[in-house]
Amino acid sequence: MISSIFSWLTTLGLILAVWALARQVGLLHERIKPVGALSLGKSIKAGEIAPSFTLPSLNGGSVSLGGGNAQSQSTLLFFLSETCPVCKTLLPVLQSIREQERARLRVVLASDGDAASHQAFIEAHRLQDFPYLLSQEVGMAYQISKLPYGVLIDAAGTVVTHGLINTREHLESLFEAQALGYASIQAFKAAEEHTLYKQVH
Repeated sequence: MISSIFSWLTTLGLILAVWALARQVGLLHERIKPVGALSLGKSIKAGEIAPSFTLPSLNGGSVSLGGGNAQSQSTLLFFLSETCPVCKTLLPVLQSIREQERARLRVVLASDGDAASHQAFIEAHRLQDFPYLLSQEVGMAYQISKLPYGVLIDAAGTVVTHGLINTREHLESLFEAQALGYASIQAFKAAEEHTLYKQVH
């Protein structure tokens, strides 16, 4: 009888503990909101004309980017490396975005290094349908220091937003920032907090 009561009280205690933990996790999730892709580039800012390039693609043809090269679509310039594990995990996401948004967005992959290694990378991951630039100059123009990194350029050749991409959410945050009309999700959050502060004070 006593052991039965003790067992019941223990079970009830565990239920209450789990409920309390779940509530705390929920509160923590509300406080820590996703901030989107972190902008690292110092030379290129949102609203500026993107550097102008016309370069050959490893998959054939040529690719034009930036000012003076107006396009019918926006461009997602995605910097990656054939040896970057995170880059590889994002390839299916890029494939999906390319398929879903092909009418209004082209996805251009960019890197530098050995052409033969990148050709093997293209073959291994079936990237033949992507324009693929191999150019140290493009990376230097955007001051790319960490990978993978994404730059969203509008059809007029203007940089809309850019940032370090480690997850699908980071990648999608570039498009979200564009829809909101801000340089980044961080900028949007800062403006939102400033507005709330002014309303309170």
